Amino acid sequence: MKRTSTRLADGREILYYDADDGAARAVPDTRPLHASATSSEVRRDPLLGDAVVIASHRQARTYHPPADACPLCPSTEGRASEIPAPDYDVVVFENRFPSLAGDTGRCEVICFTPDHLTSFAELDEERAALVLAAWTDRTAELSAHAGIRQVYCFENRGAEIGVTLAHPHGQIYAFPFITPRTTRMLATVAAHRARTGGNLFEEVLAAERAEGTRVVLEGEHWTAFVPYAARWPYEVHLHPHRRTADLTTLDDAARAEFPGLYLDLLRRFDRLFGTPAPTPYISAWHQAPVSGEGRADFALHLELFTVRRTADKLKYLAGTESGMEAYMNDVRPEDAAARLREVADR
Repeated sequence: MKRTSTRLADGREILYYDADDGAARAVPDTRPLHASATSSEVRRDPLLGDAVVIASHRQARTYHPPADACPLCPSTEGRASEIPAPDYDVVVFENRFPSLAGDTGRCEVICFTPDHLTSFAELDEERAALVLAAWTDRTAELSAHAGIRQVYCFENRGAEIGVTLAHPHGQIYAFPFITPRTTRMLATVAAHRARTGGNLFEEVLAAERAEGTRVVLEGEHWTAFVPYAARWPYEVHLHPHRRTADLTTLDDAARAEFPGLYLDLLRRFDRLFGTPAPTPYISAWHQAPVSGEGRADFALHLELFTVRRTADKLKYLAGTESGMEAYMNDVRPEDAAARLREVADR
C-alpha cells in the first residue's frame, strides 16, 4: 500500500491510499477556498452524563447534489471536486463540515472508490482490503492525536439512513470523549469481570458459535451472528475469533480473511428483500478507547444493520425507542439469521 498525504486549498489534509506503489496523486487543489468556520462544542447532559456535540455550522453542508456535481468524484477538466486527482483507489480527507474539529476532535470522509454508481458490496476483495488498511492507518494516526479518546469508522448507506451524498463513502470520527454506547459496554464488561473473572465479549461469541441458530456465516478467523437481543430488524455483529482492542492490533490472518466475509455479508443484505433498490444500512466499527482500564477487556467488532424491516416498510425509532431507549424489534433474531443464511450467493 502507498499513502500520499497532501493539502486541499483551504488547508485540510487529504490522503490517497493506493494498491500500486507507483501511483502519483499529489495533485494541487486550485479551487479558491477559504478556511471553513466551525463552531463545534461538546456539552454534557447533566442527568445522563452523556456527551452531546453541538455543531450548528453543519446546517450549510452539501445536500443531495446532482451526480455531475458530486464532491466525492475525482476532479475533471472544468469541474473541481474535493478530490483534486483525476482518479484514485481509496481517499481520505478532512470533512469540510465537521461535527468535531480542533479541540473537539476530527472528522474525516473516506471514499471507497471513484465510481459514483457502485457500492461497497460491489468492490473486489483487493479494494476492500485497501479500505481496511486505510481504516487501520487512520485509527493509528488519530489515536495518537492529543485529546482523542476513541476512533470510530462507519458507513451510512442510503437516503433512508439520512445520507446526503450518494457516492460510496464512509466517515471516521476521532472523539475527545468515550461515546455513550461504548461507556455502557465498558461498564457491563467490567462488572462481569469483577463478578466472574471472565471476559463477557469472549463468552458471548463462544455461546453464539456453540448454539448456532443466530450464526449467519463463519470463517476460520471471524464469525457473524445476529445478537440474541437484536435492536434492529436485521442486525449482524462480526467478531474476530481472537479478541483484540482495535483495528491496529488485528492479526494478519483475520485481516486477510475479512474482505471476503464482509463483502459476503453486504451482498446478503442487498438480497434480503428481493427488490432492485439497494438495502439501506449502517456499518459501524466498535473499537476500544485509545487508553484506560477498559481497553484491556474490550473486543473489536463490526455491527451491520438496516432500518428496513420488509421490502416496503422501515423501522422507525419512535416513542419507545427515541423517547425511552426501549427498543421494540418486529423481527425475531433467529428468523433474521435464518433469512440471512437463505440469501447466500449459491
